[in-house]
Amino acid sequence: MGVAMKDPCENSAENEPEEEVKAAAGDFSEIAEAEKGSVADSDSDFETEGVPGTLGLGEVVKDTLYLGFCQAFNVVPVSCFLRQENAAELSLRHRGLGPQGAQALASMLTSNPYIKRLDLRDNGLCVAGAEALADVLSKNSSISDVDLSENQFGAPGVQALCAALTVNQAVQKMKLAGNGLEEQAAKYLADLLLVHTGLKSLDLSYNQLNDQAGETLGPALAENTGLTELDISWNHLRGPGAIAFARGLEANIFLKVLDISYNGFGDLGALAVAEALKVNNVLEELNMSNNRIFAAGALSLGMDLRVNQTLRILVVSRNPMQSEGCFGLLKSVQDNTASALELLDISDIEVNRKFDDLASSVKVILPGLCIKKGAQREWHIKELLPVFRQYPQGSAPK
Repeated sequence: MGVAMKDPCENSAENEPEEEVKAAAGDFSEIAEAEKGSVADSDSDFETEGVPGTLGLGEVVKDTLYLGFCQAFNVVPVSCFLRQENAAELSLRHRGLGPQGAQALASMLTSNPYIKRLDLRDNGLCVAGAEALADVLSKNSSISDVDLSENQFGAPGVQALCAALTVNQAVQKMKLAGNGLEEQAAKYLADLLLVHTGLKSLDLSYNQLNDQAGETLGPALAENTGLTELDISWNHLRGPGAIAFARGLEANIFLKVLDISYNGFGDLGALAVAEALKVNNVLEELNMSNNRIFAAGALSLGMDLRVNQTLRILVVSRNPMQSEGCFGLLKSVQDNTASALELLDISDIEVNRKFDDLASSVKVILPGLCIKKGAQREWHIKELLPVFRQYPQGSAPK
């Protein structure tokens, strides 16, 4: 007889009555406020701060409060937090915090002035945990880099987080990969992109964003005036959704790095991207690997490469464009004397001698270009640039 697996996001607080938890947490909040005044009026913390092996009164009070919140929420304290609470980065990934652990942690983060980067990847936070952290992000002005990937909170969690970031725009980098985000979540994200001009980097990879999501996010991308890096790889953008998303790229004048790999843009989507890049003179890195792009789609992209002067990195590996498509891309680069391209990645696509001959010719006129092909081999048309990002962030399978 099989054993039914319980969803960790269901009834996460069933062992602790909600009113009792709130009451206990409220008691500790009152203690925290009282202790703030006590610490402010005391010289004891100044006498011990900086002395090896000692803790100031403020640190002792904070540690005691955190342990009290953990008791109130019936969770095991995370010792790493006690060691990192005054550091610039708090990394607690894979710690199994769960919703209530996140709530206990959130109680201490709201007024923390030290932490700049918060990493809670893969902690089973679920909706309740996301909502607790959203409350933190709506008030804390120090945290600017947040990773909440792989936490199973879906659209309701994203709704809370987007609302918080709309109120407080301190966060500049947000990772929401692997959270089961679909078209409903896309609506909240689109609203955020229209108002949050301080958000510079957004990771939405490994979700279920589909055609409808693409049609929602495209217009928002067109209007966005802050985002410089977007990773939407490993989703389900294809057909009309992929085309609508690409049209958003056409009007965007801020985005520099875009990863749309492992979707289903196809030839029509590639054509839409090509049309966008004829107008877009800002994008520098584009990853379109594994997007069902055949030779026709590659030739469409090639038309853009004839005129584009800003794209430095183009990754189209693992597409069924064959040698014909690869040849068309490289020929277009050859014909563009103002090309800024530094890397053309066509790995895992078999090419013929005709392509190799063309590559040798391009070597003469574009010595700064690196062509990556085959499973392992690389064409180094120049010694690899000393500072060179081979892939946009998050493009490789995780």
